[in-house]
This record gives sequence, C-alpha cells and structure tokens, in this order.
Amino acid sequence: MKIEDNRLIEAEYQPSPNHSGHFEREPDTIIIHFTAGGSRTSSSNWLCDKRAKASCHIVLGRDEKISQLVDFDTIAWHAGRSSWLERTSLNKYSIGIEIDNAGKLKKSGQEYYSHFGRKYDRDEVFIGKDGIPWHAFTEWQIENTVKACLALKDIYPIELILGHNEISPGRKVDPGPAFPLDYVRDKVLNAGRKDQGDESISEDPMALASENLNIRSGPGTQHPILRSPLPKGEKVKVMDAKNGWTKVEVTTSGWVSSRYLKT
Repeated sequence: MKIEDNRLIEAEYQPSPNHSGHFEREPDTIIIHFTAGGSRTSSSNWLCDKRAKASCHIVLGRDEKISQLVDFDTIAWHAGRSSWLERTSLNKYSIGIEIDNAGKLKKSGQEYYSHFGRKYDRDEVFIGKDGIPWHAFTEWQIENTVKACLALKDIYPIELILGHNEISPGRKVDPGPAFPLDYVRDKVLNAGRKDQGDESISEDPMALASENLNIRSGPGTQHPILRSPLPKGEKVKVMDAKNGWTKVEVTTSGWVSSRYLKT
C-alpha cells in the first residue's frame, strides 16, 4: 500500500464531515476498532453522516475494499473518551482504523446472530476462551490491516498500535478477542528489526503499561498464551530480555512484549 497527500491510494475516498483540524504534531499511534455494522458501505455511510458525530480515517471491508473518510493529517472522531499512560483524548494523537465486523454475537440454539439480527454461519464465528461468540475477521482484513499500518509507519512516526478496548477499558470492547492484535503489532512495530541479542535487564520491579497483556511461553506471538491476560499496573519481576520481548515472573513465568513495561 502507498500513501500520497495523506490519503491511501488504494482506498475509495468518501469524505466525512466529522473531524477536527489538523494534528498539532504528527500522529504516533494507531487505534484499531470494529464497526459493529453490517457492511463497509453501511458503516462508512453512517460515519459520513453528521448525526453520527463519529468518524475514522479508513474502513477495511469484508468485500476486500477500503474506504477513506478522513485525511491522515486530520483529527478523526474515533477514540472518544480515552486515555493511555499520561495521555487523554487519544483522537489528538492517533489514526483510527475501523474494520467491517459485527462484533459480539448471540447464540440461539445452534445459530449465531448479530445485534442487528443477521445470522452467521459457524465458519464466520470465533469462540472466545470464555465461550462468548464473536464475528470472525477475514484473512484479507487482517493482512491488509498490517499493510495499512506499515504504510502509515513509513510516513508517520508510529510507535503504538492499540485496541479501542485498551484506551477505553470498560466502555469499549473492540476489536475484541477475534482480532489478532498482538500479531499485527509484532508484524508492524518489529518490521525491519534485526536480532540484536540479549537486551539489558532491569533489577527493579516493573509495572505493565497495557490492559490485558498476553503472557506467552516464548518471545514471540507464535508461542502459546500461558494464562489469562495480565492486568494493567501489575508489578512483575524481569527475568530475561531479547528481541523486543521480556520474560517476567508473576504467578506464571512467561514472555511479554517489552514496549508494554515501565519502571
């Protein structure tokens, strides 16, 4: 993918009136959402309606097309009430990517339905660890989210990729457990990095800077998750570090991404 004049050239441009002025500083964060809608077209149309009082920069459809609603140098209204570390109102710092997905589903008998009543086949359903069904994302959507984020990272100083649920915990649940957020972060933020061997290890306890951080059996998203996610702020002891991952000790010993730790 390629960006020219703050627009993704592969996207269909459909301007939304729901935006603020230009960023005061270049955006350094990408926020991932799901639309909770029925299609790319219906979601894009709503986000281009003044009554929505919401928007995003791009929408990735299940129809394998992309809509751009707001230029990348302009503040879109996608994050709402939000905070991350010392920041609040993440709209001012971030680019919003919406992915065409119905979100959480309801099971009735052996069938699955969205909140707007559409029925989904079992192969379109992702069952979470807690047994809750969610609308599955397509492989095209996942891989093109990676490509879009890489294109953004080539132009803007992107340092973080976060889910809406991470910046608005308790208020938002998207993109939900069906979306491989750790995989996308690893593919984008670690792209081009060479193996630099062992990293320095802090002797002081560290606190987790991410809500619901996965802890894995090894340093990479290819390794299985060991237990339920760790809560933000939990103190951990650092055991080892390499290649952007840190082995920590809590009730379970495992590996977490280093960028989500702070002293």
